[in-house]
Amino acid sequence: MVTLLWLIAVILVIAGIYVLIARRDLIFGIALIIVGLLVGPGGVSIFNV
Repeated sequence: MVTLLWLIAVILVIAGIYVLIARRDLIFGIALIIVGLLVGPGGVSIFNV
């Protein structure tokens, strides 16, 4: 489960960076990065409530 959460978090953060750089959509890119950081099992995680 931890590996799956890390994988999802990494994909979300990379997608957020792509959206910020390539598509220049600031709000959506930042939102993807924040969601990726919240899903990740390290630090703050929405699944560790």
